[in-house]
Amino acid sequence: MNITVRVWRQSGPDDAGSLVSYDVPDVSPDMSFLEMLDVLNERLILDGEEPIAFDHDCREGICGSCGVVINGQAHGPQRTTSCQLHMRSFSDGDTIDVEPWRSRGFPVIKDLVVDRSSFDRIIQSGGFITAPTGAAPDAHATPVPKPDADLAFENATCIGCGACVAACPNGSAMLFTSAKIAHLNALPQGQPERESRVLEMVSTMDDEGFGGCTNTGECVNSCPKGIPFASIVNMNKEYLRALRKR
Repeated sequence: MNITVRVWRQSGPDDAGSLVSYDVPDVSPDMSFLEMLDVLNERLILDGEEPIAFDHDCREGICGSCGVVINGQAHGPQRTTSCQLHMRSFSDGDTIDVEPWRSRGFPVIKDLVVDRSSFDRIIQSGGFITAPTGAAPDAHATPVPKPDADLAFENATCIGCGACVAACPNGSAMLFTSAKIAHLNALPQGQPERESRVLEMVSTMDDEGFGGCTNTGECVNSCPKGIPFASIVNMNKEYLRALRKR
């Protein structure tokens, strides 16, 4: 395949950015999207040009590092992470636009790299438990009803990639925050901080500059791990419960 990529290039947080076009010939359909960027970067380095900066780590779809907007869609045309998106999802001769996440809560650092430390601060404000849980042999000492265990596990699959924020027209982090709250609030070990957790995490989310939820559902459509919209509904219920008990 011979393709053209238009990549957002921005040398720093305070600099103006723009889309720059690059021709990428002989692309194997079996390459991942990040491997295609690797090939392009190798050529740029050999030509004495600055390589494209982009986040990546495990390249197995579980770390959440590799988020980019591809042709206007978070992670691209398939419901997966950018590292698990393969070039066979595109056609010979395509022009592909590649941009960073766009949100006030995710300021651009360089090119496709954004600062997602706001997610870390949301988790730090309440995404933890203080109840002693013992060692590994004690894992089954506290019975957990299967519906609660399933709910916790479903939400624990969130990898914090930020696709929900990038896809939301309001730049909302409600799906991410609700997943982290539901994961712990559904378990017995998370009950001591149940009220303070939701109040603190929602407050921090708002302080970080993320937008509000208007139920468009784009966050759910873009989530590579399938976090359900019901998590946001659950978080709203937990928030009202915490306000009543305060």
